[in-house]
Amino acid sequence: MDYKKYLNSSIQSVSPSGIRKFFDIANEMDNVISLSIGEPDFQTPWHIRDEGIHSLIKGKTWYSPNRGFSDLLKEVTSYYERRFSLTYSPNEQALVTVGGSEAIDLAFRTLIEPGDEVIIPQPSFVCYEPLTTMADGKPVIINTKNEDKFRLKAEDLQAAITPKTKLLVLPYPNNPTGAIMERDDLEQIAKIVIENDLLVLSDEIYSELTYGGRNHVSIASIDGMYERTVVINGFSKSYAMTGWRLGYALGPAPIIDQMTKLHQYGIMSSPTTAQYAAIEALKNGDRDVKKMRNEYDMRRRLVVDSFNDMGLSCFEPLGAFYVFPCIKSTGLSSEEFCTRLIMEKQVAVVPGNAFGKCGEGFVRVSYSYSLNHLKTALGRIRDFIKELEDGNKG
Repeated sequence: MDYKKYLNSSIQSVSPSGIRKFFDIANEMDNVISLSIGEPDFQTPWHIRDEGIHSLIKGKTWYSPNRGFSDLLKEVTSYYERRFSLTYSPNEQALVTVGGSEAIDLAFRTLIEPGDEVIIPQPSFVCYEPLTTMADGKPVIINTKNEDKFRLKAEDLQAAITPKTKLLVLPYPNNPTGAIMERDDLEQIAKIVIENDLLVLSDEIYSELTYGGRNHVSIASIDGMYERTVVINGFSKSYAMTGWRLGYALGPAPIIDQMTKLHQYGIMSSPTTAQYAAIEALKNGDRDVKKMRNEYDMRRRLVVDSFNDMGLSCFEPLGAFYVFPCIKSTGLSSEEFCTRLIMEKQVAVVPGNAFGKCGEGFVRVSYSYSLNHLKTALGRIRDFIKELEDGNKG
């Protein structure tokens, strides 16, 4: 039976995630150290887990309202006011979703009409381009550059805009590069967005993970951008709650209303237990976030210094928990480098081109792993590079 004729052509045109390929290979091998998945190695802090457990013991297992429990919506909006000086109505401008990924999907399906162009800076997380395609939009890729520290430049944005452009994805702090956008950068971007009457989807899932004294700045806080921005965030990265599957969206009420409609029919509501845990995270989790951020910062400096020392040029990332070293000096493609590294040294990293064609010549390395784990992996990578150099000499 030819199922292709029954299947949606937009879905068929989308390739599987390049991140999972090497993760799956690693799972089939022994003695593999994986630096391939962006998942905190910390357990969810006990007081947060305890609140989830307590909700189960008390039998709080019913559906929540579609938008999420009112107490959680209040805590989410209070958090954004406290941390980023942005005020949202919990009843009209906030929606709790099944992870940040659902929120991104809902925003795209709410905003994109067939043929609308969505500008996506790359390298960036793997979901934006396929979700645009699935919503019948047209992805327009801007290749950010290593020499610009992978920031989106205003002149590149201006050059990419056409009469069909509707939406800009702003994925900062960035996965896979660790790049951030500072206020000056955002002010230049905002000017162009306003002049061209665009909307912005700002994925801020790594907003708590910034280093070097830089605090995250949301583009929604820039003059004229509040009413043009849908903010996406969640609990997976900051609070080590990946398996709880909880995210949220903040934005103009008319947009959030339509996103809620899609959420209502497709999902109904987010997991009840996770919502009770998230309320506790936002109320009492600041110290946990600070502790984890400090640990990531120590790992970050170790990994960046190690790659530069072994001859793989690596700019200093100031956000998220990834480094993006350049491997062009090895003479291998990103795929070749990662395949040989896992087969010869049992270390899994992700090819840079999994995050866009301009990621070719780089690899993504996550430092969301223990110090011992990282030191062992870095030692194996160092041996791999030395063997490549010795082979080239021979």
